[in-house]
Amino acid sequence: MQIIDLLVIIAYLVATAWLGLALSGKQSNLKGYFLGGRDLPWWAVCMSVVATETSALTVIGIPVMSYLGDLNYLQLGFGYILGRVIVAFFMLPRYYDGEMVTAYAYLGKRFGTSTQTTAGVTFLFTRLLADGIRVLACAIPVKVILDGLGIHTNYFVIIVVLSVVTIAYTFIGGIKAVVWVDVAQMFLYVIGGLLTIVVISAAVGGSWLTDAIDAGKLNVFVFEGNPLSADTSFIPSFLGGAVFAMASHGSDQLIVQRLLSCRSKLEAQKALIWSGVVVVVQFAVFLAVGLALWAYYNHALPADLGLTRDDEIFPRFIIEGLPTGVSGLLLAGILAAAMSTLSSSLSALSSSTVNDVYAKLKRTPMTDEQGFTVGRWATIGWGVAFILPATVFQSDEGNIVILALGIAGITYGGLLGAFVFGIVNKRARAVDANIAFALAVAVNAFFFVMEKYVTGEVWVAWQWYPLLGVLVTFVVGGLLGLRHKTRVVEESTIAEAEGSNRP
Repeated sequence: MQIIDLLVIIAYLVATAWLGLALSGKQSNLKGYFLGGRDLPWWAVCMSVVATETSALTVIGIPVMSYLGDLNYLQLGFGYILGRVIVAFFMLPRYYDGEMVTAYAYLGKRFGTSTQTTAGVTFLFTRLLADGIRVLACAIPVKVILDGLGIHTNYFVIIVVLSVVTIAYTFIGGIKAVVWVDVAQMFLYVIGGLLTIVVISAAVGGSWLTDAIDAGKLNVFVFEGNPLSADTSFIPSFLGGAVFAMASHGSDQLIVQRLLSCRSKLEAQKALIWSGVVVVVQFAVFLAVGLALWAYYNHALPADLGLTRDDEIFPRFIIEGLPTGVSGLLLAGILAAAMSTLSSSLSALSSSTVNDVYAKLKRTPMTDEQGFTVGRWATIGWGVAFILPATVFQSDEGNIVILALGIAGITYGGLLGAFVFGIVNKRARAVDANIAFALAVAVNAFFFVMEKYVTGEVWVAWQWYPLLGVLVTFVVGGLLGLRHKTRVVEESTIAEAEGSNRP
């Protein structure tokens, strides 16, 4: 690292922060702060969705998969496209018809306040854990940078600093600032990935691709292994990926919030479906980066290179292998993309806190001013809360992408199951949905804990968590619903839910 790289990093972070704030406008109410006034173009939302769900995790985590394995991660991307198409035509219209602020407002409309609040609280807890890992993902390249400069520090200090910066960024700009910065960052780090391939090709020649072919590392489809526990096999990757995308893009406020900021339902559908295509292309780029790095480092294992985590392999090359100035620009892109993703999470968390929890527990109707104030304080609170899980998971030696997806999958199935269950089952009531949802989350949590902290063995691949949660929700909720002859939903409950979820 040279001084010019540091100057590039500082200049770029300042420029992107200014860009986001300049384009965000002055946010003074809930609709502007959480939904951008419902006036964002579909292509910007599409890019923001992609940057939000991948960002730093993609840049530093996915190259490791092909570095140590092959291209089978693309199977998951193909499933993502299918899942997005289903969400676009089955779930998204229901959010737009009711002009809702959060994804969980539909559950409030269908089942009542208790189910909406339960789903909202579950989302808050899961997002806290998953985004704590995102903070860690952001801290990894920072630590590599500092170590390269002879400045040795631990992950905790970096995590605290990044959390504070992200809080300030989100507190001021709202969702508009987040979306526009996401667009800029996504283009930057994808271009950085392509530039990495060019630099390595110039250094080692085109032989890196030939070596990868000879070693069987260009294999995309895997049909071997137990489809229940083999997380690289086609069936769990494709079908599990489809259900996972349905859950993450149909029931996770982190993504739904962006889709609700589009100008119309049609534009939101376009943004959602095209985001799946862009994700697959992005996966392919960074998997190719991993193959190129594998050749550049002569097939050495990350541990043999003196790295403490496998995820440090790409940040190390950025510092050692890219030209001066270019490495600083790409590292700046990784940092800014990671922080913009974290700011997206903070915006979604504060939105759900206000609309799904605070507004529902408040005895008197929430005013726009009260919601706006609580939302900003919630932004600060959740930003500070990120520090704990990020610090805890730094000792995990597994791939950081798989860890984040596995944690999110614990509750995704229950959330998706509750949505689909409410649409399909006409006789179920709130208590049926709540019990089924809780059991679905408990089942997935059991398999996750057993794998990570008890046996160390994979009983159920993480891709199956969402589908397993949906099945548990349908079976349990359906059986409980048999007690009722007809669906009973008080009209006053529906009216109350609709009114309280409009900004």
